[in-house]
Amino acid sequence: MYYLIKENLVPCEESEILASNQYVAVLTTQQWKNRKDSFVMGIDMDIELPAPEQTRAIVNYDSLTGSIAVPKMGYNEQISGSFAFALDEKGIVFIDDSGMAKQIVEDLAASKRWRMPGLERFFYDFLDCLIASDRERLELLEQYLDRMEAEILSGEAESALARLNNVRGDLLDLSLHYGQLMDFGRELEENENNFFVEDNLRYFRLFTARASRLREMTGNLRDYTVQLRDLIQTRVDVKQNRIITLLTVVTTIFTPLTLLTGWYGMNFRYMPELNYRWSYPIVIAVSLVIAIGSLLYFKKRKWM
Repeated sequence: MYYLIKENLVPCEESEILASNQYVAVLTTQQWKNRKDSFVMGIDMDIELPAPEQTRAIVNYDSLTGSIAVPKMGYNEQISGSFAFALDEKGIVFIDDSGMAKQIVEDLAASKRWRMPGLERFFYDFLDCLIASDRERLELLEQYLDRMEAEILSGEAESALARLNNVRGDLLDLSLHYGQLMDFGRELEENENNFFVEDNLRYFRLFTARASRLREMTGNLRDYTVQLRDLIQTRVDVKQNRIITLLTVVTTIFTPLTLLTGWYGMNFRYMPELNYRWSYPIVIAVSLVIAIGSLLYFKKRKWM
């Protein structure tokens, strides 16, 4: 895929971009290996597809290369992955086997028109697509955590714990993602090789600020998950305390009864109650009085 950066992205042939100063190309890894020499970029090392969590920019002698990786909660749950890129003052080449960069470029070609077209504006819009829906996703995630809190308060703490741990893992991935995007934006803003027009560096500052706000939202949600985890632990502790209280009450009630049965279970020869006709009913009555009296006492002291 080859495009010229005009008022919008105009599809073209490979031969046209080599004569142009503003172009976009999307290639697979194999296509890049076969054609990279035709782009005449001063690249110090071979471009490799990044690890899934790695977003970075590398300044070369006469080019800027790097990689962008987006987790599933980033641009789109179905379109996520990683790709590499190389750019100089003439244009940018995406090396993409995931299909992610290709789809974003196609979306921009179909929907964007620029009053002041340029490489900086295109790259800003491209990067903006990576995080365009993230704020809404984070707000939905916050609502999900609100519902989880209601479940915890209603007594379903244990069932929420596993889901909460999954959310914490997703938020950690997103926090790392936004941190890398912030560093990426600052590297573009640095403009070490003077590829970008000075006035247009504001686009990269704007992108960095947006990534920073998203990271802050992610941090707030991570704090919220910590509070929910503490709430779950509190509910579990309360439940355990109730169980321990119940066991203590039962033990306390049966302690005098155990003493009573142990005392009269000794069967000494001269125990007068052994031959008394009403001994059995009396022991039953005394046991009931002890049990009921203990329950009423615990109820009055609000121990149960």
